[in-house]
Order: sequence, then structure tokens, then C-alpha cells
Amino acid sequence: METTQTEGKILILATETCAYPGADSVGQAHATYPANTYILRVRAPVLFPEHFYLDCFHKGIGGIIIMSCGEECPYEGAYHALAKRLDRVYQTMKAEKIDLRRLRLTAICTVCNRSFLKEVNDMNALVQELGLSALKSAA
Repeated sequence: METTQTEGKILILATETCAYPGADSVGQAHATYPANTYILRVRAPVLFPEHFYLDCFHKGIGGIIIMSCGEECPYEGAYHALAKRLDRVYQTMKAEKIDLRRLRLTAICTVCNRSFLKEVNDMNALVQELGLSALKSAA
């Protein structure tokens, strides 16, 4: 991981069957990504309720990336249920004036090193650009 000082944490919810092995392959390739990135291995992101994301933002998480298997999800209907849940989260974020770009859903495969790094670096740039002051005023 890079040692540069960054403002705001990035939380990644990485599915254990696709995205987490993809994140692991980034480490095995000795690639670097911002040190403010925290990866949480999850069975399926659909298990997290709507308020989880908002609580994260209110507690100072600058950006959340949900890295899933996409349509390849091994749990029938989970990806579509997650997409519907996130639509509701986006509506609440909009009402609370939280920039919608702070929450991202993306599909990452087991060997998607470049995609993983691009998502993390793009989110880091956004978090740096927006800062945390907007989140603190929305809380």
C-alpha cells in the first residue's frame, strides 16, 4: 500500500467468491493502492441494510465501493435485490445532500487487477476532491 497521507477512508465490500480473490491477486502482483482503503470480505453485499451505508458516511467513511460478482452472483436474485436496495440508498443520499458518487457498485472478477486498482484510485481521487466536510454537515 502507498504511504501517502490521505483524507477520508474508502471501504470496499468485496464478495468472497469474486472480488476478494481479485483484491488478493492485486496484492500478489505487488501492486499498490492508497493506504486509506479498507477491504471487508463479505459473502454477499445484499446482506447489508440500507442504513449501513448511511451510517458509514455519517461516521467519516469518504467512499464505499461494493465489488460484487455482478450477474454471476452464486446467490439467486441477490444482485438484483442489491441493486434495488442501492437505488433506495441513493435516494436517501440525495435527500441528505451526500454526493452519489461516494457509493459505487461494480463487478470485479477473480483476476481483475487493473479494474480493482482503477476503481480504488478513482474513488480515492473523488474522496480527495470532495473532502469530508460535506459529509460532516450532512450528519
